[in-house]
This record gives sequence, C-alpha cells and structure tokens, in this order.
Amino acid sequence: MSATATERLSLRIAAKRMLTPDICEFDLRPADDRALPGFAPGAHINVDTPGGATRSYSLTNDPAEEHRYVIAVARDAAGRGGSVGMVDRTAVGDPLAVSAPSNAFALRPAKRYLLVAGGIGITPIRPMFHRLRADGADVRLVYLTRSAQETAYLDDFVRDPDAATVHHSADGRGRLDLWPFLAEPDDDTRVYCCGGRPLMDEVRALTMHWRPSVVHFEAFTGVDATDGTALPFRAVWEPTGATVDVPATGTLLDALRAQDIEVPSSCESGTCGTCRLRLLAGEPEHRDLVLTDAERGAFVIPCVSRAATDEPLHLAPTDG
Repeated sequence: MSATATERLSLRIAAKRMLTPDICEFDLRPADDRALPGFAPGAHINVDTPGGATRSYSLTNDPAEEHRYVIAVARDAAGRGGSVGMVDRTAVGDPLAVSAPSNAFALRPAKRYLLVAGGIGITPIRPMFHRLRADGADVRLVYLTRSAQETAYLDDFVRDPDAATVHHSADGRGRLDLWPFLAEPDDDTRVYCCGGRPLMDEVRALTMHWRPSVVHFEAFTGVDATDGTALPFRAVWEPTGATVDVPATGTLLDALRAQDIEVPSSCESGTCGTCRLRLLAGEPEHRDLVLTDAERGAFVIPCVSRAATDEPLHLAPTDG
C-alpha cells in the first residue's frame, strides 16, 4: 500500500480508547491488513476528520508495526472542530482517509538525547524514547503534565525512572524548573521538544546559548504567520503572471485569495500541508511544520510561510 503526501490511504478505526478524560487513542488499520508505508519516530500523518478539516497527528506506535498507525487526539472544545469531530463523531469500524507518513522531526545521530514533552506533545516523543532505550542510547525524557489523570501513556514512563522524569504541576509542586537540564550547552546532545506554546517558548529561551542545529521543536498547535517579526513581501503567481502583495499583518494564502487565486486549505496553521504550492524561484522563510528539509527547496506552505528577502516568491500549483 502506498500514497504520496497529497494522496490518501483508506484506513478503518480498528480500536478507540480514552487514555485520559480528554485524550483519545485511535488504532488505524487497512481493511485487508496489507503493510502500510513505513515511518520513523517523529513522523505524522494528515487525517481527513469527520467535519471535513484535515489535521496532522503524530504517530505514537512502534515503527516496526507495519500493519497499523496509532495516533492520540486531544479533544479541544475551543478549537476549530477537527479534534471534537475525531473524538465525538467516530466509532470503531469507521473509515478514515489519511496521508502517507511525513517526518520533519526525525531523530538524528547524537551521543546523548534530551526529550522534553508537554501534555499531548508526548505523542511523537514516545516512539523516540522507546527506540532510543531499545538501542541502548543515552537518553533522558522530561514529561510535563498537570496531573497523573491527565497524563497519556503514564505507565510507559513511571516504570523507567532511570531515564524518565514525569512531573505533574497540579500536585502542589508547581512547574518544573528546566534550567538544570539545559544550563550547560552540549554539542554532543540533541534536544527534542514537543508541547504547547508556553513550553516551546520556555525551551527556546533556555537554549539560546546552545548551537541551534542540535535543538529541535515540533509544535502541535500550529504557528503564527503574522507575529512581530513578519514583514511585507511580494509573490508572483506564475500561471497568470499576477503580482501579489502580502502585508505584514496578513498571510500569503489570504493575499492569493484576494486576487481570486484559489488554493485549497484546511488547518491554516502550517500543520497539515493541504495548501502547499510549488516554489519556482525566490527564498522563502519557512514557518510550517510539514515540509521536510528535502522538500523546502521545492515547495512553500502559504498559510504561514513568508519571503526571506526582498525578492518575490514565484509560485505555482503543485500539480502545475
């Protein structure tokens, strides 16, 4: 069974269980039990949710399991509906269309590893931890949640205190001080962090003195295309030659649509890849969480990414 990044695999929900009051695990399998496209720790798939939105979910099972993909979805009542639809409007046996796995958060060789996960951010970190432990690597996991009841896969880690630190902030201890883990920069250690924006911002601040190439982030809440660092830029839509002006306060996707250039989209937060466009010329400032390093010279995600220079981006549809 195979699929490209834009094609879909037809899977069914073989099992569904609540890991916590708000986090639901899905076991997804092909109807004929054929082997699925392989993946490595850190990979994710795009899922077409019941409401029609496409969302990205990290694969949290052992990559050696070729017969299934396992994801965990945090139900967010204040979100845009994708997670609520997955948790509330699906049942065992239902079909789901998913993409082949993609990985922009892959493990890279190192002498040591520090893995930092917050809440649902454990999903890509979990297979990393188990793979590194099985390989005998020097690895330390720091897993931060509010309480034991809200901790997905808790049993996986409390049984391994030599390598895993699990901290619950609601137990009267407050937030864990991460400085002791990050105070001394080490070019032989790779840091992998996944969690909510406050955790990501904290780890970024605490690793400012580290070499950037050894600190890796995976955000599951999407990214901001118009933060305080955004600048205006231009793009050229090659099929018509139209020049598109993108303001500092707007996205490339919105600017294209304002000129009646139709681009399909779903998450609009840089996590699903639905809106990807072909990059023909120009230097983009990639802000997405989808494209691999190999893809970044050929594609751009217009819902979040921008131009890195004064030269315009020259764009075309992916199938053009």
